[in-house]
Amino acid sequence: MFTEKDFKNTIREIPDFPKEGILFYDITTLLKNPEAYQELISQLAESLRSQKVDLVIGPEARGFVIGSAVAYAIGAGFILARKPGKLPAEVFDFSYGLEYGSDCLEIHRDAIKPGQRVAIVDDLLATGGTALATIKLAEQMGAEVVGARFAIELCDLNGRELLRGYDVKTVIKY
Repeated sequence: MFTEKDFKNTIREIPDFPKEGILFYDITTLLKNPEAYQELISQLAESLRSQKVDLVIGPEARGFVIGSAVAYAIGAGFILARKPGKLPAEVFDFSYGLEYGSDCLEIHRDAIKPGQRVAIVDDLLATGGTALATIKLAEQMGAEVVGARFAIELCDLNGRELLRGYDVKTVIKY
C-alpha cells in the first residue's frame, strides 16, 4: 500500500506554472507509474464504496482521468463536466473562481436524474471553486452529492472550507 510520502515521490513539482508564483503539482508522473496510479484509484474508490454512488462527475480535464477510473472501480456511471462549448447537447452551466483566475463548467441537462447519488472526483482541491461549481451543477439537476474526492489537497488554499458540509476526502496533502 502506498503512503502519502510514496505518492509524493511520484509527483513532479513545477515552479511558476501556469504563472509566476504558482507551484504546480504535475500528476502525469504519478499516472505513468502503474502501481501508483492503481493505488490512487483504489484508495479513492474504497472511500466511496459504502456511499452507493450512481454517478461520478469528473471536471475537465484531469478529473476525466481519475474520475472515470474511480467510477469503473465502484460500478458507477461517469459524467463529464466540461468547459463551455465542448458538449453537443443542452447544458447547465456554473461560473466560478480558481486559485489563478475564473472559469465555467457545463454538464449535459440530461446527464443526471433527480435523486441520483453522485460523487465528484478530481485531481486537485485548491481553492474549492471547481469542486463547488461541479457540486452546484449536480444539485441544480436534483442530484444528492454524497462525496467529493481528490488525489491532492493544497491545504493552505482552504478549499475544504468552501466545501464545508460535504463529505470531502483527499489522498495527498501539501
